[in-house]
Amino acid sequence: MSPAARSLLLSGARRRRRSFSTEAPSLPQQLPRRKRWDAVVIGGGHNGLAAAAYLARAGRSVAVLERRGVLGGAAVSESDLVPGFRFSRCSYLLSLLRPALIRELELERHGLNLLPRSPSSFTPCLDGRYLLLGPDAELSHSEISKFSKNDAEAYPRYEEKLERFCKLMDFVIDSPPPELRHEYHLSMVDRMKDKVDKSVFWSKLLGIVMQQGQKDMVDFFDLLLSPASKILNNWFEGDVLKATLATDAVIGTMAGVHTPGSGYVLLHHVMGETGGQRGVWAYVEGGMGSVSSAISKAALEAGVEIVTNAEVSQILVHHTSGRVQGVVLADGTEVLTPIVLSNATPYRTFVDLVPANVLPDDFLSAIKTADYSSATTKINVAVDRLPQFSCCKDFNPEGGPEHMGTIHIGSESMEEIDLAYREAANGVSSTRPVIEMTIPSVLDKTISPPGRHVINLFVQYTPYKLSEGSWQNSNVRKSFAERCFSLIDEYAPGFSSSVVGYDMLTPPDLEREFGLTGGNIFHGAMGLDSLFLMRPAKGWSDYRTPVKGLYLCGSGAHPGGGVMGAPGRNAASVVLEDLRTQ
Repeated sequence: MSPAARSLLLSGARRRRRSFSTEAPSLPQQLPRRKRWDAVVIGGGHNGLAAAAYLARAGRSVAVLERRGVLGGAAVSESDLVPGFRFSRCSYLLSLLRPALIRELELERHGLNLLPRSPSSFTPCLDGRYLLLGPDAELSHSEISKFSKNDAEAYPRYEEKLERFCKLMDFVIDSPPPELRHEYHLSMVDRMKDKVDKSVFWSKLLGIVMQQGQKDMVDFFDLLLSPASKILNNWFEGDVLKATLATDAVIGTMAGVHTPGSGYVLLHHVMGETGGQRGVWAYVEGGMGSVSSAISKAALEAGVEIVTNAEVSQILVHHTSGRVQGVVLADGTEVLTPIVLSNATPYRTFVDLVPANVLPDDFLSAIKTADYSSATTKINVAVDRLPQFSCCKDFNPEGGPEHMGTIHIGSESMEEIDLAYREAANGVSSTRPVIEMTIPSVLDKTISPPGRHVINLFVQYTPYKLSEGSWQNSNVRKSFAERCFSLIDEYAPGFSSSVVGYDMLTPPDLEREFGLTGGNIFHGAMGLDSLFLMRPAKGWSDYRTPVKGLYLCGSGAHPGGGVMGAPGRNAASVVLEDLRTQ
């Protein structure tokens, strides 16, 4: 990010402050009359809102157009599904949100309150054992020692190694990729400056690499290219620990523990932070919608206009110049602007919204053939009591250590995870699904009635298209939900009888309700062929697109998925840089 762009991003910090409540803002459902906007953002997800906030803080007039009646995209809280309960319908934990974004947009002042979890992980076993992990190093050492003393000694070294790799990743995540595409519309001076900026990026990256040392860099590339199973087998001997860590590598993907490149996602174990502490994941008070709410308040304070129930049906492109002219809403309303930032998926943006015969064939082919596969189903459950796990002798009805963090169900070995994946690869939802269970209401008392709880079940593997039957069939849906509940019953008898209601989102549901192509929560696969300079397509990783004035600002752009805000923040810096050179 150039100094000029960074200065523009931060310029809004000196604006007059206003205080806001933690409640979501009341938003109009119609744009105010205005002939033309400096920029329009398609989609009110957290990245789109972040991009809008930064642009407005730099003095630009910005409108955000959200298709649904509620803001947040996949970072959303909804209360009307089971009376009295508030669900984080899609995303459910926070750690990856960039510290710079939290600081610059003053999200804590706008109501963001994080609830760190300790312990952060609990894996129950059918033989009566269990494994707790968390930020408490002594606890983790003691717990791992129950299975393997060698693993207990190796685990701190494993985390330390991953944390060193994350220092390299931090710089890459917070920077627009240095595309080498020729920008012939730039003046000679600006082209020279562009080359200097790219040289600075590579020089900084090289400096960070040199600090890592040769052995660390070899290990880093081994992590990037290897299956998670290989990495974990090299570090540890205990099945339960390896399986617990392996879930980080496959979460949200149609991939298994033996898939090459799955080792990279192990970095998510320590990539994020909460309160400056690496690898700590947190619940968000009020649910994940509170993240989007805080960003929207920062955007509103900066002067952004946010409109819900405003579906964009087409991006207007001038037939001769090839430049963006605005967007058309589903009701036919034209919104004029020379700059459009799309927070929709690359497929939705370029295949559905950009007019035909505008994009280069090779680019459009790359977008259409990208991997949008998903194997993820999210089940939001309302229960009348906490689950009581057979492996835990002491049960606290208000919540014990086993209820605080992520509870790994059906993950006692990497072989179990691999079997579940192979079934889905053949079009069959897993017989014994891999379930990540979280119970945010143990720490967040605002989302459920007293004594009752919200439980998130992030379930794998469920193919988008079943080899037999359909997710549209209510019996198929009910059968799968009950299969998940029955599996939990094996570890916590009576869980099924505690369920008072639930909301289930299969891959087709995620596509239909949230616009996630293929149901992929990352806006596209996060394989090595789809990251950094290759995301969303080779030659177009810097948020710009073949259509002048059209930018990507969502998870389909670098650095990818997760509630991190980096695509929105980075895209805004690129837009501001382009405006400066026009």
